[in-house]
Amino acid sequence: MVYGLVEFSKFLIDNGINILAVATLEEAEELRKESISSEILMLSSTSIKDEMNCLIKNDITLTIGSKEDAKILKELSQEFNKTIKVHIKIDTGFGRYGFIYNEFNELKNIIEDLNKDKNILIEGIYSHFSESYTKENKWTKIQFQRFDKVVNELKKCNINFNLIHICNSSAFLNYPNMRLNAARIGSAFLGRININEVGLKKIGVIESNVTEIKTVPKKFNIGYLNSYKTKKETKIAFVQFGYIQGYNLNRQQDTFRFQDKLRSLKNDGISLFKKQTLNVKIDDKKYNIIGKLGMYHMAIDVTNSNVKLNDTVYLNVNPFYVDSKIRRIYK
Repeated sequence: MVYGLVEFSKFLIDNGINILAVATLEEAEELRKESISSEILMLSSTSIKDEMNCLIKNDITLTIGSKEDAKILKELSQEFNKTIKVHIKIDTGFGRYGFIYNEFNELKNIIEDLNKDKNILIEGIYSHFSESYTKENKWTKIQFQRFDKVVNELKKCNINFNLIHICNSSAFLNYPNMRLNAARIGSAFLGRININEVGLKKIGVIESNVTEIKTVPKKFNIGYLNSYKTKKETKIAFVQFGYIQGYNLNRQQDTFRFQDKLRSLKNDGISLFKKQTLNVKIDDKKYNIIGKLGMYHMAIDVTNSNVKLNDTVYLNVNPFYVDSKIRRIYK
């Protein structure tokens, strides 16, 4: 987890979030081991009996997205003398977990069968958008219409849900009319969203410190491949932080809009012919990194400055790639 699974979950709870959502069994188990008692929804459905059994033991709300899931749930419900909460997942065109939206009769029969079990409580129903990163997206509207139709058809059969949700972060911001009565906000918290006009601000920064300072002569090579040669006598500060910890890694292009893809291609082309300058901040002043960035180290040109050993260095890093071993401090 980018910001620390347990710490971030406690922060969300303290700020009024009453249902958490996780993607893996390991995440769910860790939260329960840390005595987090809030409702936790597992967003990944599973047809593996042992995994479902473990989730039920930990009072995790299950996602049911197939008749196989439902069958195993029915079998396990006989072993537990407690209420098992579930959400029904509908695949409206994402192609991952969930009942196919147009297989209504099968879905209806499965839900009615599950409702007969006194240990099973169907609390919610949801789907997931695949392309909601721009406003007025035709495909997003189609997915919403499909989901809305499924929900309404089930209501006609007297099948109702306390929670109905389809919006991820981008859809929540771009399509207010699709928020329904719940939403899953994740990427907006993790810095993985391409909607700049909403005024989101960075909530985390990397802090390191200067561990070595040296002065090298003119025409002195710095870093691997002799990628930089000093033009004059240069004062260099060294910081123990490199690409292995997540510095200067680009975000995976899985959520880019078309214009973002074009921009990325353009930037990649420019980088072939133009050296990009990386910088850090020390005492509110920017200093350039020189030489090829190392796995664990970087060299910073601090010529004509008062930078000294142990000074705090601030690095602009995409939090999604920061090594999980980096200590998190919460203020």
